[in-house]
Amino acid sequence: MFKLAIPVLHVSSSVVAEEFYCDHLGFRRESAYRPSGDIDPCHMSLVRDDVRLHVSSFSGDAVSGGVVYLRVDDIDGLHEELLQKNVSIDTGPINQEWGNREMYLKDSDGNSIRFFCPNI
Repeated sequence: MFKLAIPVLHVSSSVVAEEFYCDHLGFRRESAYRPSGDIDPCHMSLVRDDVRLHVSSFSGDAVSGGVVYLRVDDIDGLHEELLQKNVSIDTGPINQEWGNREMYLKDSDGNSIRFFCPNI
């Protein structure tokens, strides 16, 4: 039985990624693995509510330009929260023809973070 899927996004700098995902998107760092003791390479686990993301600056972990699709309860409330933190929003929130309300943004490495909620 499958229990959980955790996407891994490639980042060039763990420091920049942590600032973006934690300070701007509201995640918290759960753990960080830095085998050499240097800032990078690093594999970091990030959590917000029931969502887990991993970001990694290791060369073998994913490639930049990934996409993550995250379901949220209140996309308009999240939009306001992100605007107050000066997060650049690429698209939305918009009502999609397939029944979702969606909002898209990118991190500094070009990874697309796509938020959605069912448009009830």
